[in-house]
Amino acid sequence: MILDTDVIIEVLRGNRRTSSWVKERWAAGDTLHYSPVTRAEVRSGARPAERATIAALFGSMQALPIEASTGDLAGDQLRRYARSHGVQLGDALIAAAALEHGQQLATFNRRHFPGVAKLAAPDR
Repeated sequence: MILDTDVIIEVLRGNRRTSSWVKERWAAGDTLHYSPVTRAEVRSGARPAERATIAALFGSMQALPIEASTGDLAGDQLRRYARSHGVQLGDALIAAAALEHGQQLATFNRRHFPGVAKLAAPDR
């Protein structure tokens, strides 16, 4: 399962429902992944004092690499959905990683991930 940026942010903010949902996934044996795009988005909004907590959270998950094939799929996502769904490059790359690796994507913003059949809706 890939955790979208909005899910990671809720965990970092201490949202109990979202954090519990993520812990349940771990307990169920799910391997939790993230995209380097998510890491960049989270880090860009972080205060220096938050960096250790953020690094620890990402250290507990596995990064899914962005390859040339991921870029191709992301381009397809943008071509299909940029205008109709407001999909931007970051979300297109995250969606492409989910599609490429056959992973479920946990997000609060389903609108930005059309074409991704395996979506999970965490508790918020």
